[in-house]
Amino acid sequence: MLAPARIGAALLAAGLLTGLATGPALADSGAPSAPASATAPSSPPAPAAVPSALYGKSDPTYDGVYRQSLALLALKATGQTPPTAAVDWLKGQQCTDGGWPSFRADTGTACAAATEDSNATALAMQALVALGGHQDAVDKGTGWLKANQNADGSWSYNPGNAGDANSTGLAVSALHAAGVDPKTVAKQGKSGVQALTALQLDCKAAADQRGALAYQAAAPGAAPAANALATAQAELALADGSLPVTAGSAQPGAPKPLDCSGAVAPAEGSAAYLVGTLGANGQHLMLAMPGAAPTPDFAATSWAVLSLAKAGYGAQAGPAVDWLSANAAGWLHNKSGTDAAATATLILTTKAAGRDPHSFAGADLVSSLAAAGPAAPSTAPSTPPPSTAAARAASTRSGSRAAAC
Repeated sequence: MLAPARIGAALLAAGLLTGLATGPALADSGAPSAPASATAPSSPPAPAAVPSALYGKSDPTYDGVYRQSLALLALKATGQTPPTAAVDWLKGQQCTDGGWPSFRADTGTACAAATEDSNATALAMQALVALGGHQDAVDKGTGWLKANQNADGSWSYNPGNAGDANSTGLAVSALHAAGVDPKTVAKQGKSGVQALTALQLDCKAAADQRGALAYQAAAPGAAPAANALATAQAELALADGSLPVTAGSAQPGAPKPLDCSGAVAPAEGSAAYLVGTLGANGQHLMLAMPGAAPTPDFAATSWAVLSLAKAGYGAQAGPAVDWLSANAAGWLHNKSGTDAAATATLILTTKAAGRDPHSFAGADLVSSLAAAGPAAPSTAPSTPPPSTAAARAASTRSGSRAAAC
């Protein structure tokens, strides 16, 4: 059986739902969506052992690389130097062909190409670019993305499946981070940006849905369905952004909704959908699961803030940041302790919004994340060097003589 947080994602990826994030009646997560082809085994696999270099203590089978990448991005964005062990672990997860799987328990065993994960690859690339000094691994990741692009310009979660907006958005952002123009990476003349705009709901949709992206192309004869998380992640790519997000130049006024004139750019149209949907739901996006009432989607809301900040609509995202500050405390924990993916996502969100991640949602997010990973090696000597000790002794003797006088 799939891990609980991924069961819902697998259903969502199959196109059954409109909100893409996590499992039914469970805490939302910063982890990615599962592939549409994901099927639950007949019996639950034993949880994988959690490597000491990994952030978070929950089973890493489905999100180890993804959450590690987010953690490294978040720590770097806050001026921290991640432990070498954590960075080496991420690099060691890379397959020889340049892609990353969700998690490799045994790095001595060759990767199965069909299980390599575009979401994990895209996040790992962005983390290594942000850290600097890992160009070879980034170049290999870029090569993997180029080799596994679909004929329509999209990317799927695992190679060989139909593309989706989330995976395509993350891949396009990874190319941006790597310094590669995504419009030049194409299959049969179609780029990832074109694949995203092909999934965008246009003026034939209801007014409040225009500009949103569908998770995947609709079946013949069916109308495409707006997907909140797909739109939030794709918007970052459409706005030429990547992680960590630096807020773009403020745009004058609110984004204009997509219409039939063709005058509104895709990035502005999807930004307008996000702003309108946030406002309609009390400044957060919603997750809908079969048989359950819709619930607030913290991951999608965070990604919406990241994307709007990059697109220059930080002022319009401000109320959603306030909502996260007031409501996201429970999202930061799972049954194993600190949820590294959620905490890292919220750190990146607060930084993009110009807020303080050391005091947000009732917590010091940076300290919580650092404590959930490997300890940084101490650089302070256990005893003062001889010269320092001698100087202190001399200072003490001088002070004693002065006091005596």
